[in-house]
Amino acid sequence: MHSIRIQLLAFIMAVLLIFLVILNIYPITSSRDLIFEEKRSALSGQAAVVASSLAGLDRLSPDSVREVLQLLDLGGTSRTVIAADDGSVVYDDAAAGTPIDEGDILSSLKGKCVFRSRFTAEAFSSSYAMPILSRGATVGAVYLCEEDAERAAIISDIQSRLLRFSAAIGAVALLFAALFSTVLLRRMRELVRSIRIVAGGDYTHRLETRGRDEITELGDEFNQLTARLEDTEKQRRRFVSDASHELKTPLASIRLLSDSIVQSENMDGGTMREFAADIGHEAERLQRTTEKLLDLSRLDDDVQVIDEPVDIKQTAVDALAVLRPLAAEKDVKIRCELGDGCVVMANTDDMFHIVFNLMENAVKYNVPGGSVLVRTELEDEKVVLSVTDTGIGIPEEDRLNVFNRFYRVDKARSRASGGSGLGLSIVHDAVLAHGGSIAVGQNKPQGSVFIVSFPRPTSEETGI
Repeated sequence: MHSIRIQLLAFIMAVLLIFLVILNIYPITSSRDLIFEEKRSALSGQAAVVASSLAGLDRLSPDSVREVLQLLDLGGTSRTVIAADDGSVVYDDAAAGTPIDEGDILSSLKGKCVFRSRFTAEAFSSSYAMPILSRGATVGAVYLCEEDAERAAIISDIQSRLLRFSAAIGAVALLFAALFSTVLLRRMRELVRSIRIVAGGDYTHRLETRGRDEITELGDEFNQLTARLEDTEKQRRRFVSDASHELKTPLASIRLLSDSIVQSENMDGGTMREFAADIGHEAERLQRTTEKLLDLSRLDDDVQVIDEPVDIKQTAVDALAVLRPLAAEKDVKIRCELGDGCVVMANTDDMFHIVFNLMENAVKYNVPGGSVLVRTELEDEKVVLSVTDTGIGIPEEDRLNVFNRFYRVDKARSRASGGSGLGLSIVHDAVLAHGGSIAVGQNKPQGSVFIVSFPRPTSEETGI
């Protein structure tokens, strides 16, 4: 956390430093450049006036040059120097001892105009050298100097004000950055602490969120994830408890029956065969429960299987052949209205489990003399399977739970019929695994109806 805080502060300081550097440099540089350009314009104009006035003289002598300059009455310059064509100085007012650049004078005698300006805390020091031309020939040079302390003082004052202003902005910005980083990292530490609490197994913990920023969004996502983990943990514990109970019951019965056989010395053959048959029934029940648990485990692990075209009509016919003896025993009539072309892309075994479990439940939980209707049909882009019975029905409050593992609507009757509460869970997970949907409703006036829908495959997918 400390490294993140240092990085955050370093980034803010870097951005702030760049801003303050630009704030201090750009205005001063722009103002200075404007003054430089103004100095160039003013000095070049004065130098041009002097050069044109002196160009009419037959010879540049100290007296003649002095007379002309007195008539011109130049103002604003700190020093004026006039040089002859051989470089000798014929006039120099030497005001305030302002230094001159002899190199600029020599350059002007060669026909060039030279401007220089330098800014210091004391003054703007500017100079301009221009050749004096007479009949196309260079007869001398004009060199003007100027010292502007007033504008230099203004620029220096602005510069010092900007520095003080920048220092104040920097201090305030760093203070706010420190406060912001402290609050931000405190919220991040709260999130990390919550993660550690949940990682320790406390799935009931929730992070208190506030605001509308990204960290709040992250906290909300964390709370939703924790809620899902809590639900998953509850389901896991309930599943383990229910599975243990389901496996313990037949095992206890087997042990009780076997102990009875072992401890009874005078048990007749008929009673012993009856006890052995009961042990076989309990073992068969235990085997069915184990197989269903394995099916659920396979679906939970999302084991990839190769889908193939499966005709639900044929699957229903196969399931009906297996269920006819049970239907006869229960005095339940099974009717089928199976449409043609109800082909889906699925695993054959999964599809048989779906159809068989729905039909088996419809028979098991029916009433004597009841009926079951199995229908397959095409609806738009879907293949629909519906199983309708006239049995005990499902109360409204239980419909949302019938697909939960080990859930029974009528627990006593379910155990009596050998149900484990896993069949509809297997159906539900298998339907979802193949991209379908399943719903349950009431069959008026009595019974239930299960409706399963699958996406209708294209001819390219089925190859039909």
